[in-house]
Amino acid sequence: MRCPFCRTDHDRVMDSRTSEDGYAIRRRRLCLDCNRRYTTYERLEEMTIKVVKKDGERQPFSRNKMRQGLEKACWKRPISDEQIDTIIAAVETEIYGKFEQEVESRDLGTLVMQHLGALDQVAFVRFASVYREFKDVRDFVDELQPMLKKGPTRRAP
Repeated sequence: MRCPFCRTDHDRVMDSRTSEDGYAIRRRRLCLDCNRRYTTYERLEEMTIKVVKKDGERQPFSRNKMRQGLEKACWKRPISDEQIDTIIAAVETEIYGKFEQEVESRDLGTLVMQHLGALDQVAFVRFASVYREFKDVRDFVDELQPMLKKGPTRRAP
Protein backbone atom coordinates (compact mmCIF):
# COMPACT_ATOMS: atom_id res chain seq x y z
CA MET A 1 0.00 0.00 0.00
CA ARG A 2 1.41 3.42 -0.94
CA CYS A 3 1.39 6.17 1.65
CA PRO A 4 -1.03 8.94 0.55
CA PHE A 5 1.39 11.56 1.91
CA CYS A 6 4.87 10.59 0.69
CA ARG A 7 3.88 7.91 -1.87
CA THR A 8 6.33 5.28 -0.62
CA ASP A 9 5.41 1.64 -0.28
CA HIS A 10 6.92 1.09 3.14
CA ASP A 11 4.32 0.85 5.89
CA ARG A 12 3.25 -1.22 8.87
CA VAL A 13 -0.28 -2.20 9.90
CA MET A 14 -0.95 -0.86 13.40
CA ASP A 15 -4.50 -2.15 13.88
CA SER A 16 -7.04 -4.24 11.91
CA ARG A 17 -10.75 -4.38 12.63
CA THR A 18 -13.85 -5.62 10.91
CA SER A 19 -16.16 -2.79 9.91
CA GLU A 20 -19.65 -2.51 11.40
CA ASP A 21 -21.29 -4.08 8.38
CA GLY A 22 -18.86 -7.01 8.48
CA TYR A 23 -18.02 -6.70 4.79
CA ALA A 24 -14.78 -4.75 5.09
CA ILE A 25 -11.60 -4.70 7.11
CA ARG A 26 -10.38 -1.35 8.41
CA ARG A 27 -6.62 -1.10 8.75
CA ARG A 28 -4.70 1.67 10.52
CA ARG A 29 -1.27 1.99 8.93
CA LEU A 30 1.95 3.78 9.81
CA CYS A 31 4.28 4.93 7.03
CA LEU A 32 7.78 3.96 8.07
CA ASP A 33 9.30 6.74 5.93
CA CYS A 34 7.29 9.84 6.92
CA ASN A 35 5.79 8.46 10.20
CA ARG A 36 2.25 9.55 9.31
CA ARG A 37 -0.79 7.39 9.94
CA TYR A 38 -3.63 6.64 7.54
CA THR A 39 -6.58 4.27 7.24
CA THR A 40 -7.32 1.81 4.46
CA TYR A 41 -10.33 -0.43 3.86
CA GLU A 42 -10.22 -3.86 2.31
CA ARG A 43 -13.49 -4.99 0.71
CA LEU A 44 -14.66 -8.06 -1.09
CA GLU A 45 -14.84 -7.35 -4.81
CA GLU A 46 -18.39 -8.07 -5.76
CA MET A 47 -20.35 -8.15 -8.94
CA THR A 48 -21.03 -4.60 -10.08
CA ILE A 49 -24.65 -3.58 -9.87
CA LYS A 50 -25.79 -1.00 -12.39
CA VAL A 51 -28.03 1.88 -11.38
CA VAL A 52 -30.72 2.61 -13.98
CA LYS A 53 -31.25 6.38 -14.05
CA LYS A 54 -34.57 8.09 -14.83
CA ASP A 55 -33.48 8.68 -18.43
CA GLY A 56 -32.58 4.98 -18.89
CA GLU A 57 -28.82 5.49 -18.63
CA ARG A 58 -27.00 2.79 -16.70
CA GLN A 59 -24.10 3.60 -14.37
CA PRO A 60 -22.13 1.42 -11.97
CA PHE A 61 -23.31 1.69 -8.36
CA SER A 62 -21.05 4.11 -6.50
CA ARG A 63 -20.67 4.32 -2.71
CA ASN A 64 -18.96 7.68 -3.22
CA LYS A 65 -21.95 9.18 -5.03
CA MET A 66 -24.25 8.01 -2.26
CA ARG A 67 -21.87 9.45 0.35
CA GLN A 68 -21.77 12.82 -1.44
CA GLY A 69 -25.57 13.01 -1.51
CA LEU A 70 -25.85 12.06 2.15
CA GLU A 71 -23.15 14.53 3.19
CA LYS A 72 -24.99 17.35 1.40
CA ALA A 73 -28.28 16.38 3.05
CA CYS A 74 -26.64 16.10 6.48
CA TRP A 75 -24.63 19.32 6.23
CA LYS A 76 -24.70 21.20 9.56
CA ARG A 77 -26.83 18.49 11.15
CA PRO A 78 -25.79 16.48 14.24
CA ILE A 79 -24.94 13.42 12.16
CA SER A 80 -21.51 11.80 12.38
CA ASP A 81 -19.49 10.24 9.58
CA GLU A 82 -20.01 6.90 11.30
CA GLN A 83 -23.78 7.31 11.05
CA ILE A 84 -23.47 8.12 7.35
CA ASP A 85 -21.23 5.06 6.91
CA THR A 86 -23.85 2.95 8.67
CA ILE A 87 -26.57 4.15 6.28
CA ILE A 88 -24.36 3.48 3.26
CA ALA A 89 -23.50 -0.02 4.52
CA ALA A 90 -27.16 -0.83 5.24
CA VAL A 91 -28.33 0.39 1.83
CA GLU A 92 -25.51 -1.42 0.05
CA THR A 93 -26.33 -4.65 1.89
CA GLU A 94 -29.99 -4.33 0.88
CA ILE A 95 -29.10 -3.62 -2.74
CA TYR A 96 -26.84 -6.66 -3.05
CA GLY A 97 -29.42 -8.77 -1.22
CA LYS A 98 -32.47 -7.73 -3.28
CA PHE A 99 -31.09 -7.00 -6.73
CA GLU A 100 -28.89 -9.11 -8.97
CA GLN A 101 -27.65 -6.89 -11.78
CA GLU A 102 -29.58 -3.62 -11.86
CA VAL A 103 -31.40 -1.34 -9.45
CA GLU A 104 -33.65 1.55 -10.42
CA SER A 105 -32.46 4.90 -9.08
CA ARG A 106 -35.88 5.45 -7.49
CA ASP A 107 -35.49 2.20 -5.50
CA LEU A 108 -32.02 3.24 -4.40
CA GLY A 109 -33.27 6.69 -3.34
CA THR A 110 -36.18 5.15 -1.47
CA LEU A 111 -33.84 2.91 0.51
CA VAL A 112 -31.63 5.87 1.42
CA MET A 113 -34.66 7.92 2.46
CA GLN A 114 -35.97 5.12 4.70
CA HIS A 115 -32.72 5.02 6.65
CA LEU A 116 -32.22 8.79 6.66
CA GLY A 117 -35.80 9.44 7.80
CA ALA A 118 -35.23 7.34 10.89
CA LEU A 119 -32.07 9.29 11.68
CA ASP A 120 -32.86 12.96 11.01
CA GLN A 121 -36.01 14.53 9.57
CA VAL A 122 -34.31 17.70 8.30
CA ALA A 123 -31.67 15.70 6.43
CA PHE A 124 -34.46 13.47 5.11
CA VAL A 125 -36.36 16.44 3.65
CA ARG A 126 -33.16 17.88 2.16
CA PHE A 127 -32.38 14.56 0.48
CA ALA A 128 -35.97 14.14 -0.68
CA SER A 129 -36.04 17.63 -2.19
CA VAL A 130 -33.17 16.76 -4.53
CA TYR A 131 -34.08 13.12 -5.10
CA ARG A 132 -37.73 13.83 -5.89
CA GLU A 133 -36.93 17.09 -7.68
CA PHE A 134 -39.18 19.40 -5.66
CA LYS A 135 -40.43 22.27 -7.83
CA ASP A 136 -42.03 24.52 -5.22
CA VAL A 137 -42.96 24.82 -1.55
CA ARG A 138 -46.07 22.64 -2.01
CA ASP A 139 -43.78 19.67 -2.70
CA PHE A 140 -42.09 20.28 0.67
CA VAL A 141 -45.47 20.49 2.42
CA ASP A 142 -46.64 17.27 0.78
CA GLU A 143 -43.49 15.48 1.95
CA LEU A 144 -43.81 16.85 5.49
CA GLN A 145 -47.51 15.98 6.00
CA PRO A 146 -46.90 12.34 7.04
CA MET A 147 -44.21 13.44 9.51
CA LEU A 148 -46.41 16.14 11.01
CA LYS A 149 -49.29 13.68 11.47
CA LYS A 150 -47.06 11.42 13.58
CA GLY A 151 -46.69 14.20 16.15
CA PRO A 152 -43.70 15.88 17.72
CA THR A 153 -40.38 14.10 17.82
CA ARG A 154 -37.75 14.28 20.49
CA ARG A 155 -35.12 16.90 19.73
CA ALA A 156 -31.45 16.02 19.93
CA PRO A 157 -29.53 17.79 22.74
